[in-house]
Amino acid sequence: MLRSIIKGVGSCVPDKILSNEDLLKIVDTSDDWIVSRTGIKERRIADKNTKTSDIATEASKKALEMANMEPCDIDLIIIGTVTPDMIFPATSCIVQNNLGIKKAAAFDISAGCAGFIYSLSVADSFIKSGQFKNALVIGVDVLSRITDYTDRSTCVLFGDGGGALVLSADNGESGRGILSTHIHSEGGHDDILKLPAGGSNIPASAESVNNREHYIKMKGSELFKYAVNYLKDVAQEAIKYNNLNSEDIDLFVPHQANTRIIEATAKKLGFPMEKVFVDVYKYGNTSSGSIPLALDEAYRSGRIKQGDIVLVDAIGAGLTWASAMIKW
Repeated sequence: MLRSIIKGVGSCVPDKILSNEDLLKIVDTSDDWIVSRTGIKERRIADKNTKTSDIATEASKKALEMANMEPCDIDLIIIGTVTPDMIFPATSCIVQNNLGIKKAAAFDISAGCAGFIYSLSVADSFIKSGQFKNALVIGVDVLSRITDYTDRSTCVLFGDGGGALVLSADNGESGRGILSTHIHSEGGHDDILKLPAGGSNIPASAESVNNREHYIKMKGSELFKYAVNYLKDVAQEAIKYNNLNSEDIDLFVPHQANTRIIEATAKKLGFPMEKVFVDVYKYGNTSSGSIPLALDEAYRSGRIKQGDIVLVDAIGAGLTWASAMIKW
């Protein structure tokens, strides 16, 4: 039976750091207020010339280098993002051109902060079907472009960055690879987390710009209630599906939204924080970029070793939520 194994991982974040102290000059807030509610101390912000495709391209180059593969080896590219370079063409096609990849299938997936795991699930299914051999799976967002820096409840949360994985078909004898993915959605929660304008419902206009409708709108306390329970449920689904228990998991890599959600979810799952990877304090919430960025950091820092069992999960606008169990 074919299985998808991770051959390479890479990430990219902008150089510019926006610290909590910097935010004090922009909005009425404090370092204590931000840290106590989110755990975030700083985030990375792209300059005006850096596009989503640029970050995705650099992360992909690092993943390909680790995999010891050439761009021409890739036959599928999927990007999870809510901040594409433009509505169309897909950002994956732009990255494809940047890397010099010819005739690979390429498309984007919009599933909020769960976009990377959705993309991973789709790529894994394609590889298991035998249709593709090597996939580039990317999660990336430049949320500073859609963050309202007059809204202190949201501007403290978000940053820019992303990561990429190279998945390759394997005969499964090693036992490594994507063991399972689990994706879910529940519509009807548009009011909790949305970007109101820019689509067919509210096309861009002078009025929509004046009303600041091209920025993220979020009801944080309501989202928190859903987040912890849904993240717990989808993680338990992956654990049960693979006939594992909490003790079998070497590392839990949750979506890096804020430390309160991460800690509450870990507690419900029975994971000590020593088995939970956290980097939200230095990057903030990078949406679709969160999981692959964290996986790259965890692997390169030695927190993930070959043979480790790693659980990832995320929740995003939609609502969408997802998990994946990986034997590295």
